[in-house]
Amino acid sequence: MSSSGRGSVVRIAVLALLWGSGFLWIKLALNNGMSPVQITFARCALGATALLVLAARARQRLPRDRATWGHLLVAAFFCNALPFFLFSIGEQTVDSGVAGVLNATTPLWSLLIGIGLGTERRLRPLRAGGLLLGFAGTLLIFAPWQQTGLLSWGAFALLVAAVSYAVAFAYMARKLAGRGTSPVALSAAQLLTATGWSALAIPVSGAPPVHFDLTALAAVAALGIFSTGLTFHLNFRLIEEEGPTNAATVGYLLPVVSVALGALVLHEDLSVRVLTGMAVVLVGVALTRWQKSTPQPQSNRTAARPVASQ
Repeated sequence: MSSSGRGSVVRIAVLALLWGSGFLWIKLALNNGMSPVQITFARCALGATALLVLAARARQRLPRDRATWGHLLVAAFFCNALPFFLFSIGEQTVDSGVAGVLNATTPLWSLLIGIGLGTERRLRPLRAGGLLLGFAGTLLIFAPWQQTGLLSWGAFALLVAAVSYAVAFAYMARKLAGRGTSPVALSAAQLLTATGWSALAIPVSGAPPVHFDLTALAAVAALGIFSTGLTFHLNFRLIEEEGPTNAATVGYLLPVVSVALGALVLHEDLSVRVLTGMAVVLVGVALTRWQKSTPQPQSNRTAARPVASQ
């Protein structure tokens, strides 16, 4: 595996770990007095602050042109403000298993959008099978047929959030990625824009006053800094380097992370069904990332360089 390939795998592993823990932080914040709007605003503000600090240390400036900020308004709404709020709404009434399955539909929505936009014209059977296999593994892990809440408004909110993520990934890949702005600065700008979007909802939300419960504050701090700020930066880099559908497949790894953390930290039991589902998910994700390398002779590679640079 090349150094770039190893770097991509490491980013995906870190992204899955940080993103997968986000559901726990949301649940803890909800259970300790914070409303969905408060959680959404806090995680966007804290995530933006963390990335602004990183951008400042790296001496990277925020974008200055109006066109980029216009695209950021759209991307921040569909990738951050809207799904963050809908996940907080959904987790008030929906079991974690149902939430995990609905969140794992993001890669499938991303695939459908890619086909509709023409960016997935050469969808290999192996990759398509990997996407379906990853979702099947998620179903095995959570077994939503054994839980309640699949047909509810909370479940509908989570499904819309998954679709919103897929729309945002496609939009960011077409309008923001590879435009010359540093990923750290661009991620900071997008979360800053999302903070503005979520702030607009505070006066009309009827949210209760914030209770300074230490558990809620610690949960929302971890959610904002790690599961939002750093996660979003890593995810943006993945979109830029590998495209929206490949970035969305990280969603399949989230249940694997949450189940593994539950077993290691909370000593939860792992059934044969869950272990099988975890293995199926890992195989599915591996298939989506499988690339058959066909080395070319040195003369062919040299001849091809001028064409590739055009």
